[in-house]
Amino acid sequence: MEDKELAEIAVKMLKFSYAPYSHFHVGAALLSKSGKVFTGCNVENAAYGPSNCAERTAVFKAVSEGERDFEAIAIAGGPDGIVKDFCSPCGVCRQVLSEFCSKDFKVIMINSEGSLKAMTLGQLLPESFSLEK
Repeated sequence: MEDKELAEIAVKMLKFSYAPYSHFHVGAALLSKSGKVFTGCNVENAAYGPSNCAERTAVFKAVSEGERDFEAIAIAGGPDGIVKDFCSPCGVCRQVLSEFCSKDFKVIMINSEGSLKAMTLGQLLPESFSLEK
């Protein structure tokens, strides 16, 4: 699957985001090495702690369905669901990704012009606390 196609799926997931507190909507599309795509959106909660990011939603869906090997994730986000700048995963999501993904795992971000920015998980989280992959 092309990076652009994965990014378009992430953008489509913005409409499912539940963000009544931050108003910052995020969508994600996670590509497994088997070729399956798992989607996610952020789901907020008034207590904040129980909230879940789009990236972790996608990872947890995939793992709960038996997938453990991943190739890339695309992330789109912005205020009120409008993509403006590149949206990178938060620290907690980076750590969760590092549990299942190698340091060369691709993280694809999209901006309002439709430009893509790709980084590896190793670039985003160089000193991760994880199993060696």
